[in-house]
Amino acid sequence: DNAAIACFAELGVSTTTYSHPVAMTVEEQSTHVGHLPGVLTKNLLVKDKKHGTFLVVAWEGRNTKDTKTLGKLIGLEGKTNLRMADEATLDKTLKVKKGCLSYMAVLNDTEGAVTMCIDKALLDQEIVNAHPLRNDMTTAVAPAGISAYLAKCNHEPKLLDFGPLDVNAKPAAAASGGGASGGAKPAKAAKQPKQPKQPKKNAPTQNKKQQKKGGALVYTKEGDFAEWYPEVVEKSEMLSYGDISGCYILRPWGYAVWEQIQRWFDAEIKDLDVENCYFPMFATKGQLETEKDHVEGFAPEVAWVTKSGDTDLPEPIAVRPTSETIMYPEYAKWIHSHRDLPLKLNQWCNVVRWEFKYPTPFLRSREFLWQEGHTAHASKEEADEMVLEILSLYKQVYEDLLACPVIKGVKTEAEKFAGGDFTTTCEGYIHGSGRAIQGATSHQLGQNFGKMFEISFEDVDNTTKIPFQTSWGLTTRSIGVMIMVHSDNKGLVLPPRVAPVQVVIVPIPKKGVEREV
Repeated sequence: DNAAIACFAELGVSTTTYSHPVAMTVEEQSTHVGHLPGVLTKNLLVKDKKHGTFLVVAWEGRNTKDTKTLGKLIGLEGKTNLRMADEATLDKTLKVKKGCLSYMAVLNDTEGAVTMCIDKALLDQEIVNAHPLRNDMTTAVAPAGISAYLAKCNHEPKLLDFGPLDVNAKPAAAASGGGASGGAKPAKAAKQPKQPKQPKKNAPTQNKKQQKKGGALVYTKEGDFAEWYPEVVEKSEMLSYGDISGCYILRPWGYAVWEQIQRWFDAEIKDLDVENCYFPMFATKGQLETEKDHVEGFAPEVAWVTKSGDTDLPEPIAVRPTSETIMYPEYAKWIHSHRDLPLKLNQWCNVVRWEFKYPTPFLRSREFLWQEGHTAHASKEEADEMVLEILSLYKQVYEDLLACPVIKGVKTEAEKFAGGDFTTTCEGYIHGSGRAIQGATSHQLGQNFGKMFEISFEDVDNTTKIPFQTSWGLTTRSIGVMIMVHSDNKGLVLPPRVAPVQVVIVPIPKKGVEREV
């Protein structure tokens, strides 16, 4: 009575189905059927607000965590924001429960809401094993049968080129068999004698408790950059992990670096007649939705307050992901004449962007510290000049304070700040990962926000005009960039201009004079 298996039978496709205990992940599935012929698959339902929903089926050994790379493999153009679909979307589009997803689920997508994407290397294998809409069974099918099945379901797949498939790299599965559907259970594979474990390349020699106690670094910058970086950050006491994923504790050593950046930058912007202020961290839903393109750009990251104690709020309140929609209604009250311009304000504060894509200390967190400047000008030329002056200051922060070389540039249309005219940026390069990283941005907002929030002024010629606005921000990400650039296999390395301690004297006394020393 399984609809997927029945579909194969209708097509005349030969299948073999094995029953086994419930397997929520491909790793669990491998322990039950990994000894069988064929390969297993990773299955992800991802969605992008502009590009749609995609079912990605890849060989179990693929790295599917990097959603930016995944978007490129799928062929998405422009700005992308791929996210894992939640269980409600999974149930609504493919009508399967969590842990039951496979290519066979497209049978339930009768409205064509999901684009099927498959690792093209899978189609070169003899057998592909996958769940038939339930995760206590695995069905083995040849690639030709899979192609016929997808055609029957009107889901011609996009073929994703992850590169060649190395089945020898497949993790060893436990030697336990599942029961074959409609027949006797296959015999268990003979138990193999245990082999001594070989140490992995760059593998830690300490257990996790030992690693967290401090001491020398376990990982190397060249061998495993992704493990080395968080180890440096934590063992150097720059930062600790909070109980909520993506929320970090800035320890005194790390916060002191941020204070050095604050002092320097705050003095520089005050020389440009920028004044400090502070606005509330909450925004009404109406405020946030005033500028359509702006809210679309931040919608997936907005955290909402919906309750006060046990009482539901009349309207959800957003925790600021940025402050344009909080500040600009006030700008409309304060700006009336050309004499009120330029208005140049900055605030040092925290913001919340509830990112679900693999939080990383300092670099990508759900709450972070920053400064955000917001200015209004009578002319475009003044606003353009402000954007570039701030960009030059950001370059100085990185190069003069943090000793990290950066390149100034302009973001593409797809990457610019949501709702703005153009975005300038300082981009750094991380040698350990081989990737560029955004350091800080300065945006020319044009008159778009002025129109949305009805900000206007009477010019010297008695005509009513809309001011040109800018916004710009530098975050604690700068500390992470500095750590990745300078630190080494011995630990944290700090540039002298931001190091809280400049010199440490370690006395090595001669025997017999320890007390005098």
